[in-house]
Amino acid sequence: MQNNENLVLLHVESAREQLYQALKKYGFLTHPKVIEQSVALDRLLNQYSSQKTVC
Repeated sequence: MQNNENLVLLHVESAREQLYQALKKYGFLTHPKVIEQSVALDRLLNQYSSQKTVC
């Protein structure tokens, strides 16, 4: 299970970086691409959180 958690954490870090880049590129939080990336990050964080509570 630890490997799966580590994999999700890697995806979280990647999604977080993509969010920063989208914000830098589009310039405001309400741009659809920024919101889309924020939602993707939220999903990964929820996935990680649910894995942690199961263990």
